[in-house]
Amino acid sequence: MPPGSGLFDAINSFAAETPWLHGTMLAFARYGILLFVVYLVLGWWLARGRDGRTMAAALLTPVGAVTALGLQQVIIQAVGEARPYSLEPNALILIAKTTDPSFPSDHACVAGAVAAGLFFVDRRLGWLAMATAVLMAFSRVYVGAHWPLDVLAGLVFGAAVTCLMILLFRQPLARLVARIKESALRPVLAVGPAQV
Repeated sequence: MPPGSGLFDAINSFAAETPWLHGTMLAFARYGILLFVVYLVLGWWLARGRDGRTMAAALLTPVGAVTALGLQQVIIQAVGEARPYSLEPNALILIAKTTDPSFPSDHACVAGAVAAGLFFVDRRLGWLAMATAVLMAFSRVYVGAHWPLDVLAGLVFGAAVTCLMILLFRQPLARLVARIKESALRPVLAVGPAQV
């Protein structure tokens, strides 16, 4: 059994005792990732009224999420960890079974990446996205799709990749944003007329 299997058992027992929550948690585990698309759009919208570094962070956040997701595939294939339902046949499983490996979680990776990036855009939005990311991670364990360590690793890996991208590329991208703000594309990156 992977590390954290005791915590998986505790969450799985909680799931078994809360059948009234099954539909909501299953829907969130499947489709909650779409909220992060909404958060990305909201982050871009908020950044339009702020400086170039903030807009650069808003633009780099989805790039960081996609990059983290791509890099993570190497780890997934290298580790090849079995899903909980392969190792615990008596566990309550609420989601359709798949054959792909479990560690780390794709959903948690994207959620962590977006949440971390949005902290550079707007603190309140970052906290909202982080709370949603933690709920996403919990829901993936609740429905039986992942071990707790899978989602924790996904959150941390996604956040680390996005933060690294922002720290490395925010300044050069901010300079490019400043130039674009003086072009016909200004409404995409800023609010109001160009500075004369």
